[in-house]
Amino acid sequence: MDYKMISADDHLDLQYLPTNLWTERLPKALRDRAPHTEERDGGSVWVCDGEVWGRWAGTGRPTGPKALFNAFDRGGVDETELRPAQAALRLADMDRDGVEAQVMFGPVAAMAIADPELRIACIQAYNDWLIEFCSAAPNRLLGVAILPPEDPAGARAEVYRLAKQGGLRQANLQVARVTPRLHDAAWEPVWTAFEETGLILSFHVVVFLGGSQTGAPAPEEGKTASVFTNTKLFMGQFLDPFVDLFAWGILERHPGLKLVMAESGLGWLPWIVQELDYRHWRLWEAKEYWEQRGGIDLAMKPSELFRRQVWVTFQEDYVAMSLLKFYGEGHVLWASDYPHPDSTWPNSRKAIEKQMGDLAPKVRRQLTRDNAAALYSL
Repeated sequence: MDYKMISADDHLDLQYLPTNLWTERLPKALRDRAPHTEERDGGSVWVCDGEVWGRWAGTGRPTGPKALFNAFDRGGVDETELRPAQAALRLADMDRDGVEAQVMFGPVAAMAIADPELRIACIQAYNDWLIEFCSAAPNRLLGVAILPPEDPAGARAEVYRLAKQGGLRQANLQVARVTPRLHDAAWEPVWTAFEETGLILSFHVVVFLGGSQTGAPAPEEGKTASVFTNTKLFMGQFLDPFVDLFAWGILERHPGLKLVMAESGLGWLPWIVQELDYRHWRLWEAKEYWEQRGGIDLAMKPSELFRRQVWVTFQEDYVAMSLLKFYGEGHVLWASDYPHPDSTWPNSRKAIEKQMGDLAPKVRRQLTRDNAAALYSL
């Protein structure tokens, strides 16, 4: 490969963020409740309004065996340097892996804040910090803003605020936490806001503290079965909202809405879209039945909407390589998932060669660079 790659799903995790991000950026009236770090049980954790959000890596991990090895363990660098949130160090890591640009999602942990005022203030503070961080290399560091998944009105206002400020191309809705469901009328102004501003919408998998989507410990926690929890997690979070996008006409009503599904897996989607097409055909086959009940408000086949408006990312997905024809031109985006345990960093080129060795050079370049360059106007 004689070109640099573009990775469409990488991370600015909570454990690497600067400790003063919220304590210095929140309005003065809220600063005593700001997310901050505390020393507990031999390590540092993030705390907000008395709730522990997760660890901070600046002081290292407690001693003992690790359940997961992240990219830094494999790459032989010091995690306590907080490299992902240090622009110069992050760019150096990208250069080491042959990556020109990264699309960077914010914390994937569910940072639940009950108070609406504190919640939106924390989200805005993070997004403002992200814009400043990306300004160090605006065509290489592509930040993804975060939106409040339990507040449609707040999400709409934040989309317009971000568009006015500039500097970001995409915003993420933690779809596993969305309340009310996506087809609720409360979300309609949000989809319109994305269309009007040109921002790209994204769904990314959420890690729920405690091991389950309810926050309660998963039954397999502490057992070897826990290793397989993510197999259920990745697809399970996306299935219901993904079907709702078509079943309730969201994509059809909003043709300018662009959606990136990140870290959702590619192999299950072709069958789901095929099944949606079949059900769509069945709907129109029973046209008389539905005309007596108000008519049919869905015209386009789900597969046509999917290829028009949905992009998907992958890291190492050998099944997906045999399904590229289904996805069509331009809508599959490679990602390194830096610096997560699933990441290919710092060995992405080797992983790509192993996974895509049978693909034509043109196709390989489309997946690892050109498709993302077109979507993000690089």
